[in-house]
Amino acid sequence: MEDSEIIALFKEDKTKHYGFNLLVTKYQKKVYWLTRKMVVDHDDANDLTQNVFIKVWKNLDRFREDASLYTWIYRIASNECLNFIKKKKNVLFIPIYDLTKDLHAKLDSSSLIDGDDISMRLQKAIITLPDKQRLVFNMKYFDDLTYEEMSDILGTSVGALKASYHHAVKKIEQHLKISLNQ
Repeated sequence: MEDSEIIALFKEDKTKHYGFNLLVTKYQKKVYWLTRKMVVDHDDANDLTQNVFIKVWKNLDRFREDASLYTWIYRIASNECLNFIKKKKNVLFIPIYDLTKDLHAKLDSSSLIDGDDISMRLQKAIITLPDKQRLVFNMKYFDDLTYEEMSDILGTSVGALKASYHHAVKKIEQHLKISLNQ
């Protein structure tokens, strides 16, 4: 079903819940995996996914449709992830190194993450990136978004996104070289 049809259903009192259920069904997996790639932990990703859809429910009436629905939802999810990570660092006074170490441990112990050795090394390298670089890398590498789509989602210039992705790739390459030589 097209997004415009889902939005039209949501705007009618009689079909509001049905429209929202269609929206969740259509985008839940994408939102979950976006959040999961950022926070690693399954339970945190589930909580963030739920928070994203609560915000979508509360704000869908104000959605202007000047961007795609997916872009709008993706922006909400991205902000939720960045805010979650920031809060985790600031409220718990966790140094960046300890948070990265914690995420590595979650990767190693998770039964929901499987993969060969190089996949795990890649995931561990991605975790070492600064939050926004990690988000940009995930959007480009895993979600195959264009720089223009990422610009709409993040409100950042295409040039800045290209630079961020380039720096992320270089850091990952360097991390992988080091980890493969150990």
